[in-house]
Amino acid sequence: MFTLGLAGVLARRNLVFMLMSIEIMLNAAGLAFVAGGARWGEADGQVMFLFILAMAAAEVSVGLALLFRIYHRFKSLDADQVAEMRG
Repeated sequence: MFTLGLAGVLARRNLVFMLMSIEIMLNAAGLAFVAGGARWGEADGQVMFLFILAMAAAEVSVGLALLFRIYHRFKSLDADQVAEMRG
């Protein structure tokens, strides 16, 4: 799942899809913590997953606010076009 998210970040140029791919990567990390905690019979994995969920919620709110500002300024969400317009 983490590899799928990484491939999405590297292959897609649309900033919304890149943000969604980062969310997939965070969920994969959380799933690994939960699986590790279940394997060793500890609740630490679930606690770490709650921290990851909180971080993902903050990342989405800040990321979407930035995407709105980028779209308002450049009228595009393509990462290549935004990088070209910067110079």
